[in-house]
This record gives sequence, C-alpha cells and structure tokens, in this order.
Amino acid sequence: MKPQTFIDRLNSGEFDSLLKKLYGESQLEIEKQKKRYTEAVKSFKELYPEREDIKIYSAPGRTEIGGNHTDHQHGCVLAAAVNLDVIAVVSFHNDGVIRLKSKGYEKDLIDLSDLSVHTEEKGRSAAIIRGIASYFNDKGVAMGGFDAYTTSDVLSGSGLSSSAAFETLIGTIIDLHYNGGNAGSVEIAKIGQYAENKYFGKGSGLMDQMVSSVGGFVYIDFLNTSEPIIEKHSFDFEKAGYSICITDTKGSHSDLTEDYVAVPSEMKKIAAYFGKNVLREVDEESFYEAVPKLRNTCTDREIMRAAHFFGENTRAEQEAQALENGDTDRFFELVRQSGESSANLLQNLYSCKKPTEQGIPLAIMMSKRILQDSGAVRVHGGGFAGTIQAFVPVKKIKEYSDEMNRIFGEGSCYVLRIRPVGGIEITA
Repeated sequence: MKPQTFIDRLNSGEFDSLLKKLYGESQLEIEKQKKRYTEAVKSFKELYPEREDIKIYSAPGRTEIGGNHTDHQHGCVLAAAVNLDVIAVVSFHNDGVIRLKSKGYEKDLIDLSDLSVHTEEKGRSAAIIRGIASYFNDKGVAMGGFDAYTTSDVLSGSGLSSSAAFETLIGTIIDLHYNGGNAGSVEIAKIGQYAENKYFGKGSGLMDQMVSSVGGFVYIDFLNTSEPIIEKHSFDFEKAGYSICITDTKGSHSDLTEDYVAVPSEMKKIAAYFGKNVLREVDEESFYEAVPKLRNTCTDREIMRAAHFFGENTRAEQEAQALENGDTDRFFELVRQSGESSANLLQNLYSCKKPTEQGIPLAIMMSKRILQDSGAVRVHGGGFAGTIQAFVPVKKIKEYSDEMNRIFGEGSCYVLRIRPVGGIEITA
C-alpha cells in the first residue's frame, strides 16, 4: 500500500477487526493504536521519502505464567503473548541492505553481502538483524533488502521480552516476504534464539521467542528443543474475573549478568554430577537421595536451585491442567507455591551483590496486602531486579494499579490481555 492509503484505510475503520483482536475491544485503545500506527507511517516517510510502497508488521511481548527458570533445563513452561507489541513499517527493495531505525535508537545498516558475526555489534539490535538474515541466507532464501521503522510499547527492561518481540518481528518480515511463510512460527522462534545466542552474545533459552512467535496462551515442553511440544490453551482470565498485571519495580539490571548466568550454570552443575547435561534428564528421586553426597562437591544453593527446578517443572504442568479444568483456586495455589519456591530455593528476588535493593520483595509484599486471599503474586521472568506478576480480581484493578504506580512511579503497572496471535502482517 501507499503510506497515505494505509492511513486513510486505517482511519476509515477497515483494520478495526484486527486491531480489536490484537489490542482488545476498548474503543479508546483502538483509537490510541490508530494514532500510534499513523505516527509510525509518518516517521517512516520522513526517514525514507523515496519509498512509495509499504507493509506493516507486528510481534508481541510475552508474559511467563508458569515455569520460572525451567526452559534452559529443557523443562516445561506456561506462558502467553500479550497486547503490548513492536510494529514495523517496511518497504522492500533490491539494494542489498537492510536499513532499520527503531524509535529512540540509532539507525542500523546491514550489508547482506556480509552476514558474518561482527564482534562490535554484540549487544546491539544490528546483531539480531544480521543473525536472522544470515540464518535465512544459509537456508538458500534470497533477500533483496528493506527499509524499516519500528516502534515498541514492549518497553526494554519491562520483563515482557522486548528482545524476543523484535527477533520475531524481523523473522516474520523476512519469512513472509522472501520465504513465502515457509519457516513458520516455531522455526522463526528458533531463528531468533540462534541470532541472540550467536550474534547478539546472550545465551537465552527458547521460551521468550517461542511464545512471541506462536502467540496465544501456550504450554510448552522443551524436552526435545528441536521439536518442542506446544499445546494451545483457551482459558480466559477476564471472563473468570481476573486481570494479569505486571509491575516494573524499576530496579537496575546493571551488573546483574553474573546473577542471571549463575542460575543455569548452577543447575547444570548438579546435572553434571549425574552425568547429564540438564536437570530434565535427571531422576528427581535420585537427586534427593544423593543430597548428602552432593554437598561434598556442590554448594547448598546449587542443590536448592535444582530442587526449585524439579518442583517448578511439575507445577507448570499442574497449572496448565488446573486452567484446562477451570479450577482457578488450584491455579492460584500453585502460583503462590511457585512464588515461594522462587524466593526460598531459586533465590532470584534480589541480588546478593545489592542486598539493600529489594524492589521485587517490596512489590510482592504490597501486592499481598491488597490481594489478601484473592488472586496471587510472584516474581516474573529472570528476577533479581525488574518485574512481578499478579493475578488481580477485576474489582480490585484500580486499587491495585494505583498503589503500584504510587510506589514505583506512574506507568509502572501494566494491565495485560492475552494476544491470540504471534508475529503477523497487518492486513484488513
């Protein structure tokens, strides 16, 4: 479409059905998104005035609902795509380069004739783009290049995986336009992980990319990471009278790399005692039987973190079953158990290097004060600093979000909806 044609069709209501699917039924939200998309198209035109034809793409952030630090041990997770996303305005060409400007960041330029790892790009979005392009190129997909402008409301550091959303977005753009959509959502997730691991320099698991790419509310078993088992669920928290809230406690993630890396490495150290690579391969009863001997070669924290994995991995499956049965009481009981395990065994509510900075425990304390015996609250995502997740009765949403925003700053609390689809092209 021509940029102005898209804007005219957008404002005439032709895209309303899709927008409601992505962002909810609220007319206020739909108007907000129309303004956002319009501004994105206008920003694209300012950057690339010579480009006359555009396509629009979107990829969502995600929220982890069950399975805290289980995916990197080939365990099980329960997670959902959410109504916060990153969108891209794209124009394709045959210049042999990808030019991409993200709102608030410098423009990236990727020469498609050089798709090797660039050390100086590690930790930057350019590395992600180059890594994804490289993967498709190695599979024989011919790419001419494109110019793009992106804007995201999956804020960096919000715990909703802005990086996975961006990876899914780039993978979706290339797959749909140059590969006829043949890779599909599961492969796009793997491509995103490949780029993040090899090019970006971060050893992530596969959960974030998989949920963003597949979309919806999903239970994933990573026993075989090459062919993960994905089960879609249809439980509607809103119809059950609850909303999913994520609160960003605004804790700094600086200097926490060692904390994040320690979790999988310590779990793998326990697995290595049994001659295995990951804890999913270790028999749980054999682990508990071996605890006295484990203490001769492993630390107590390593043992407790392994115990967290075994309990959490089982809970993720039980949580999925509880929701399938419509048993919210059982589900919330399991969420509370998950939160206690993360606090006491996994120990990822704050960093030992920053013992006085305890935003996550503070947010959980204040959440419990409001929720009392209703709903549930727990650490969300990697932990140590960042976000918490709460299941809040609809009647308490205003009280809850007001209190979280009062403590951690306006805009800290996100009231989320589950988005039914992953990375897509925006079409009427």
